[in-house]
Amino acid sequence: MAGKVVLDEREVEFGMIRAQGAGGQNVNKVSCAVHLRFDIGKSSLPEVVKAALLALNDQRVSSSGVVVIKAQGSRSLKLNQLEALQRLQELVDRACQVEKPRKATKPTRGSQQRRLKGKAVRSDVKRLRGKPTE
Repeated sequence: MAGKVVLDEREVEFGMIRAQGAGGQNVNKVSCAVHLRFDIGKSSLPEVVKAALLALNDQRVSSSGVVVIKAQGSRSLKLNQLEALQRLQELVDRACQVEKPRKATKPTRGSQQRRLKGKAVRSDVKRLRGKPTE
């Protein structure tokens, strides 16, 4: 897919929650972690991108088509919101990438000969392990 898909921030919903981890007493009284919610079905993204997002095997995309991203890396609410938006944009960009189709190739003649020679050597090793025949 050509071009970069830009998200409309009005379609993103933020919920503030208390962060886990470091922060001392401040972590108990300030809600600075962010839950970003993005409904794929109601968004203004192109249908191709919506389908690609829903097809992603990602735990952040729920079965109802809502992307939930939790950001709590910073003690700042604004920085956590920016981080969550950036991660959502990366997810959308990953969904937009089209994988190149794989072209089947044949093994080279040299690689075939090396493979057969290795098999012959291994066969000899195993044959020589047996009891001698008289």
